[in-house]
Amino acid sequence: MSTKRDYYEILGVAKTATAEEIKKAYRKVAMQFHPDRNPGDKSAEEKFKEAAEAYEILSDADKRAQYDRYGHAGLGNSGRGFSGSGNMEDIFSQFGDIFGDDIFGSFFGGGTSGGRGGQRARGARGSNLRVKLKLNFEEIAKGVTKNIKVKKHVACATCSGSGAKDKGSIQSCGTCGGSGQVRKVTNTFLGQMQTVTTCPTCNGEGTTITAKCGSCKGEGRVYGEETVTIDIPAGVQEGMQLNVSGRGNAGERGGPAGDLIVLIEEEQHKELQRDGLNVAYDLHISIPDAVFGSQVEVPTIDGRAKIKIPAGTQSGKIFRLKGKGFPAVNSYEKGDQLIHINVWTPQHLSSEEKAIMEKLQHSQNFQPNPDKNERSFFDKVREIFS
Repeated sequence: MSTKRDYYEILGVAKTATAEEIKKAYRKVAMQFHPDRNPGDKSAEEKFKEAAEAYEILSDADKRAQYDRYGHAGLGNSGRGFSGSGNMEDIFSQFGDIFGDDIFGSFFGGGTSGGRGGQRARGARGSNLRVKLKLNFEEIAKGVTKNIKVKKHVACATCSGSGAKDKGSIQSCGTCGGSGQVRKVTNTFLGQMQTVTTCPTCNGEGTTITAKCGSCKGEGRVYGEETVTIDIPAGVQEGMQLNVSGRGNAGERGGPAGDLIVLIEEEQHKELQRDGLNVAYDLHISIPDAVFGSQVEVPTIDGRAKIKIPAGTQSGKIFRLKGKGFPAVNSYEKGDQLIHINVWTPQHLSSEEKAIMEKLQHSQNFQPNPDKNERSFFDKVREIFS
């Protein structure tokens, strides 16, 4: 399986590039590898699609922030080919405004459809949807596939998204003749200049509806419910957003669907706490266990583990279970489980217990005498977070 190229590298810009610089860079790369300039060149077509995918991510502030932080894995199903398909019509319909209709009409010689290979714009794009998804520690640590029901606009089943009562109710636009665009030739001192603009009558769709569908009233979509499958990568964190391309609200009259933005929430664990990639656990032991040592079970993300408490363990001691924390998204790095020892001091003693403790109170071995080599609490904290 090939590794995906860096989006900034594809467009030839730095990670600090502004939105305008990214737009200009995309326009330059897309013009270079445009299918009309490279007919029959599959390599150029793939680079054209690759540039469109990069621009789709980097031109969206939320998607770009996720990509900058987590790389390709942080984008969920987004970034797996343009809008999930790599379809040329999707690219032209969504990013055609980057090039400008005038440029297509004049630069590419005024083809049948402004250099866009005869493709017409579809209906309006659907809006994005945002949902919250709560995950437990085990799901976050291992990654999980979730099927969630989403209430949203879906394509009308009666008219298959066309918005028309029947096939006979769709006719070619009388203004543009079905091309979705209108042309204008202007005489200039350099000669004739041809410009191409979107048809104002059909909004670039090339067709008009004479009788609307009774179910969707001509919109091509209705309000309903859809089950969406979401692949959650291991290591996600509270507040992280994943983007699922094309699973938002359906567009009008066959227009492309919006995206589904998934906001990650963490379900609190009954015993463990998360600290970045590490997992923290407070272990309380008795005074005899601290003095004589013992073996105890502690909870971990994926079950329970036994650890040995050496004799003479002091309160505040921190044990580390290597690799028992969370994995990092898009990385081989993995956190640890940190076990903080608390020696439990009893608050209620019987008469017999009090007598024993009073006797021990004056024993030399029970007088505090910390080892000079024993690190301070702050040294331990520094070691943990270094």
